[in-house]
Amino acid sequence: MEILDNIAALNRFRPGAGEIVLIPTMGALHAGHEALIRRGARLAAGRGTCVVWIFVNPTQFNDPADFARYPKTLDADLAVCRSAGAGAVFVPSKDEIYPPGISVPVPDLPRVATEPGLEDAMRPGHFAGVCQVVLRFFELVKPKVAVFGEKDWQQLQVIRAMAKHATPQVEISPFPTVRESDGLAMSSRNRFLSAEERTRALAISRALTRAGEAGSQREAEAIMATVLGESGIQPEYAVVRDAETLQEVGAGARRALIAAKVGSVRLIDNQQWPKRR
Repeated sequence: MEILDNIAALNRFRPGAGEIVLIPTMGALHAGHEALIRRGARLAAGRGTCVVWIFVNPTQFNDPADFARYPKTLDADLAVCRSAGAGAVFVPSKDEIYPPGISVPVPDLPRVATEPGLEDAMRPGHFAGVCQVVLRFFELVKPKVAVFGEKDWQQLQVIRAMAKHATPQVEISPFPTVRESDGLAMSSRNRFLSAEERTRALAISRALTRAGEAGSQREAEAIMATVLGESGIQPEYAVVRDAETLQEVGAGARRALIAAKVGSVRLIDNQQWPKRR
């Protein structure tokens, strides 16, 4: 496995890599990331290379304290990448991605990044930073495929919409949310939960599961609020929306989405609604 710590090294590596399957991450890798990397390695098999990007992107954090405490575990991350079959890991510095004195453009944001009133409202500027760095990823790495997890559902739709217009040559491949055995969606933030908070956080996946059996959107949203409230959780949102646009429910597929703080830890989760039968 190659470890590339600057753009010059990436440029020397890329010509012999074949078709690149990119796994963008911010590090602090867990079993969910490992599953993404294994998927990337399978997609790349016989035709190219799976490249993992590890970069904690400052422009997508609207809270400087959140950025400062984001866990940095590079040695452990590299071990995960190696065991999961990555062909290379790109670990650039901030100055490599955002060179001093040079403006890195933010692409035009799609409507799903600005209008739903979900993550866009709770984290102002977040999707501008996400689109800025992802477009930079794509321009530098030139992947054939990029794999993104479904846990950050709105982010996935934002990246799909952005790539459709800005980099249509890059295929966006979604990967289902990986969960702990008790249902909690895997997240780098879970490590900050106390034992009591970890137990309460299970209400999020439980609320989504129970909402999936509801007969109407209004009933599903009421169920989610009730289940969360029973565990002392006040959600930032707990809604059912159109799965692609994240606007009010239309005729297409739908998604139930929750964002909530458990203690000081902000968690998000989602699932198809209604549940497949």
